[in-house]
Amino acid sequence: MPEKPTVLFVCVHNAGRSQMAAGFLRELGGDRVEVRSAGSEPKELINPVAVEAMAEQGIDITHNVPKVLTTDAVRDSDVVITMGCGDACPIFPGKRYEDWQLDDPAGQGIEAVRPIRDEIRGRVEALLAELLPERSGA
Repeated sequence: MPEKPTVLFVCVHNAGRSQMAAGFLRELGGDRVEVRSAGSEPKELINPVAVEAMAEQGIDITHNVPKVLTTDAVRDSDVVITMGCGDACPIFPGKRYEDWQLDDPAGQGIEAVRPIRDEIRGRVEALLAELLPERSGA
């Protein structure tokens, strides 16, 4: 793993799960990790309930914009975390791939999104501890 690993979070719409995961990794990893997110079929806007759930944690994702998944984004990343995009993700040898099975927050209220957010935070903390074990403080 390079000194500053690049992590790409991918979900179908790039409007909820992947945006929350990217927000947590940016917040917790700071400048030690390069963070990207994308979707196989991105929406125009981020899910407002995901924005609200992250704001409760003091993390502002209101200015993030859903982006389309590109082959280059995968090729240029060290770790690719998928969240329900299935076969839409290209596979390159030598990359670390993980699939996080998480409920989709789309169409859900804040009470349903909070547990998804909290599970994402726990997984991001564990990922960060693996990527930067000597510097994570975990």
